[in-house]
Amino acid sequence: MKVFVTGGCGFIGSHIVDLLAESGYDVIVIDDLLTGSASFLHPKAKWHRTDLLSSAEIDALFARERPDYVIHQAAQTHVSASILDPAADARINILGTLTILRCCVKHKVKKMIFASSCAVYGDAGDISITESFPTRPASFYAASKQTAELYIRLFHRHYNLTYTILRYANVYGPRQSAKNEGGVVAALIHKQLAKEAPIIFGDGNQTRDFVFVKDVARANCLALTKGDNETFNIGTNKKTTINELAALISSFFPSPISCLYHPERPGDIRHSRLNADKAKLMLDWQPAYNLETGLAETVHFYKTNRR
Repeated sequence: MKVFVTGGCGFIGSHIVDLLAESGYDVIVIDDLLTGSASFLHPKAKWHRTDLLSSAEIDALFARERPDYVIHQAAQTHVSASILDPAADARINILGTLTILRCCVKHKVKKMIFASSCAVYGDAGDISITESFPTRPASFYAASKQTAELYIRLFHRHYNLTYTILRYANVYGPRQSAKNEGGVVAALIHKQLAKEAPIIFGDGNQTRDFVFVKDVARANCLALTKGDNETFNIGTNKKTTINELAALISSFFPSPISCLYHPERPGDIRHSRLNADKAKLMLDWQPAYNLETGLAETVHFYKTNRR
């Protein structure tokens, strides 16, 4: 079976590619390396360097490679960038997704798996969020993800394209960029390694649900054959304050450095925690890593891959 992975040289996408390749799938990666790295590419995967808005080139790749499945990970993921330039965010996250959807229908792809985000729920309060919770985007990034979801469901209704939507909690792990706003784990680790004060935006009491990237990759692979035309939360249903996270990360270092506090960023939500019971029931998925074991593997990666 042949699987296209958009964004397959990126943080999450490269882990999905690794698992697919090691499971015997024929993997084709589409990535423009705007945020990814060719060094993350699995040696068994084939890579095409192009961006989602090059619709003719993407269509030609579909025609030539004839994928059975598509896992769509490529996206603009910075909340602040979406606030500064909503149109650029929409071009990548909405129009780019439409390019992939049209090609899936035209070239008879069996199924598309889409990477969405817990951001679509907005600031839901300190509760365990299920998939039935109303979506209330608080940023243009979240709005673009929600809009892409709507297009996917309409492509199913009008063209019978099978899909699974995965709404990720805060993903962390090896290969994550410290420059990405969602990459608070990577940012805190990099600051400790550089012996610089880690920066926390806001008071640090905001909570997040941190899910390890290898667990996310496994959810995508399971969705190839399960959960047709459904939406799933992919998280741990455990809340961690950023202050608690910073303290836990500092425990991996012999001389931890105290954090600096900066004003909170526009578009950031206060609390987010995802209930993944539906994924456990229908995808047979649940996290294999807790935060401590995931952080241990992540810190080890950055300690041994310092640049």
